[in-house]
Amino acid sequence: MQIAILAAGQGKRMNSARPKVLHPIAGRPILAHILDTARSLSPRKLCVVYGHGGEQVRAALAAPDVLWAHQAQQLGTGHAVAQAMPLFEDQGSVMILMGDVPLIRPATLAALAAAAGPDRVAVLTVLATDPKGLGRIVRDEAGRVVRIVEDKDATAEERAIREINSGIFCVPAGRLRGWLGKLSNHNAQGEYYLPDIVAMAVAEGIEVIAQQTEHEWETLGINTKAQLAALERIHQHNLAAALLDAGVTILDPARIDIRGELICGRDVEIDVGCVFEGRVELGDDVKLGAYSVLRNVKVGAATRVAPFCHFEDAEIGPSGVLGPFARLRPGTVLAEDVHIGNFVEVKNSQIAAHSKANHLAYVGDATVGSRVNIGAGAITCNYDGANKHRTIIEDDAFIGSDTQLVAPVRVGKGATIGAGTTLTRDAPADALTVSRARQTSFTGWQRPKRLDKK
Repeated sequence: MQIAILAAGQGKRMNSARPKVLHPIAGRPILAHILDTARSLSPRKLCVVYGHGGEQVRAALAAPDVLWAHQAQQLGTGHAVAQAMPLFEDQGSVMILMGDVPLIRPATLAALAAAAGPDRVAVLTVLATDPKGLGRIVRDEAGRVVRIVEDKDATAEERAIREINSGIFCVPAGRLRGWLGKLSNHNAQGEYYLPDIVAMAVAEGIEVIAQQTEHEWETLGINTKAQLAALERIHQHNLAAALLDAGVTILDPARIDIRGELICGRDVEIDVGCVFEGRVELGDDVKLGAYSVLRNVKVGAATRVAPFCHFEDAEIGPSGVLGPFARLRPGTVLAEDVHIGNFVEVKNSQIAAHSKANHLAYVGDATVGSRVNIGAGAITCNYDGANKHRTIIEDDAFIGSDTQLVAPVRVGKGATIGAGTTLTRDAPADALTVSRARQTSFTGWQRPKRLDKK
């Protein structure tokens, strides 16, 4: 099989400088979804017909297995397919997909290909809720497909037909090449309609199969931002339904956004408003609080994440306790039973088992041992204005509140750093290290008073 994806449309109604097929569904371009679906069929050749914003499209989705055919003028779907044909062979079939129909399922396309076989024409159809503006499937008295009529060319009787053409076809390659050469643009839109090949096939005695899908959403295209938003919610609903079927608890399936791959263990619970980007893995019995954002994160079993957390490119061990309002930045690796509390930020740091930073702390470019306590307001001063430096805190250390650890610096095993210390030299193991000014009180001192305005 060879596959052509028609993606040359300008998308004027999107009111955007971005090519239509590069607008995102679930965080990825519309066309990327269709390419993935096409690849699932293992085509011999895969060609994208591009036009408006073509160089942006090619740059965004270039891949070794993708051929590109340029449609300089958009003269209709038949004209678009004709641009791909020089890249195709006459053996086998050509499947034609629409570049703005991102939710079509691989199983649906596999069924279409099977219906077409080696020598039939198969068109994917659906009973539309509102067929206005769409091509109608016209059948004879025996129920056989005889032609497809576009809405603007249809009679009132034909417009009453609910079965519509999705634009997705599977056609014998050699016959397709000949039929494309016979297309005419003598119609209401002055375009070369691909669906006109159906009447040509019938005239030559070639059987035309209307393969009907039960899911209308599979065939919905995107021409406006409103349609983009509607398909986003349909797609998210489908993803949530699959998770629910797998045993994941989602407190409100209407309020979840998966913009990548989400892998969940058993008894995972996801509260409302969570966003998942890239690849996210949630281990068994993970509980994820509301309105948290996770991007390329692995979360160990039995970890509890309170609401409003933001994790990116991080790994969290089992039985962790995080948030609310915790932030893990790239390079963070937390071991078992690590506590990262409210308004604590960790970046490019490794924190060993049973350590805690429960309040208002910054841990950056640090290696933290086991059973370490990092007090409220403590920070690692890892940047000197030009270079990053590392802080090492060994096992069982206690870092007092409002402490600054000026890297590069090492806190020895079992060391205690007194509150308010600015540490600029290594602190020895099992000792108390303090650096603070002597406390002084001035009697009779008064605060400045505000001057009366005249």
